[in-house]
Amino acid sequence: MALKIKPLADRVLIEPAAAETKTASGIIIPDNAKEKPQKGNVVAAGKGTKDDPITVKVGDTVLYGKYAGTELKLEGTDYLIMRESDILAII
Repeated sequence: MALKIKPLADRVLIEPAAAETKTASGIIIPDNAKEKPQKGNVVAAGKGTKDDPITVKVGDTVLYGKYAGTELKLEGTDYLIMRESDILAII
């Protein structure tokens, strides 16, 4: 299913990974204490600017800052749209 959104210039659309529900030791984390995920998959990317071409591609798993991007909901799914410069690393 193709999304009906295309980021412009150096913007990237990311689907955040699901928040952790358990700690490594098996303790269940309640909803109000869950951390906002800082990892996600690139769903769409713009073409970049004349001086800065886009380096991430659709399907890449990336790390980004905790408060990076703007949240939006499309077709019932949560996404983040942010500048490529807000992405910290490709993993």
